[in-house]
Amino acid sequence: MGARVEGRGKTIKYFIIIGMPAAGKDVARQVARAKGYPYFATGDIVRAEAARRGVSPDAESMARLSTELRGSDGLGVTRLALTTAIASGAPVVFMEGIRSKQEIDLIGAQAETVVVAFLAPRSLRRQRVLSRGRPDDSAAAFDGRDRREIDYGLSIPIALADEYVLNTGTLEEALAAFGRIVERHTAA
Repeated sequence: MGARVEGRGKTIKYFIIIGMPAAGKDVARQVARAKGYPYFATGDIVRAEAARRGVSPDAESMARLSTELRGSDGLGVTRLALTTAIASGAPVVFMEGIRSKQEIDLIGAQAETVVVAFLAPRSLRRQRVLSRGRPDDSAAAFDGRDRREIDYGLSIPIALADEYVLNTGTLEEALAAFGRIVERHTAA
């Protein structure tokens, strides 16, 4: 999905991790950490900015801030994450929280991309949201958050992803499935 960019003698490869809320994207973060790869999540940027501004971490406030940071073209938070990722100089980078084809194209102009979509049924995702305990997660906000993700354009990248992880089993199964994808795309 992206252009090949050579840097420091190696191909720069960005794994773009996408999926609806609570589909299991954190599996990718765990694999990245285990392999020593940098991981940049737009949600982390939004949460850090909320803390910096003293914005309440409730679902409504976080949604408002996220929309503001995305900017009029929807690429603002992704630009921030991409700038940090590029500055890392790492040949393999993971980025999460990308929600539109335009964001993928922005990243793809800088590096070879592999878009990996995490999938899980809605009922399972709702259970996960209720159990993870984030201040911006609630049963009442679940439907609105799903709608917002779809309105941002997330359904198109999910449909066009390069790889999929059906995350309905155990954590170990999801880690193994995603690990195989990473190995396949990083093997020399």
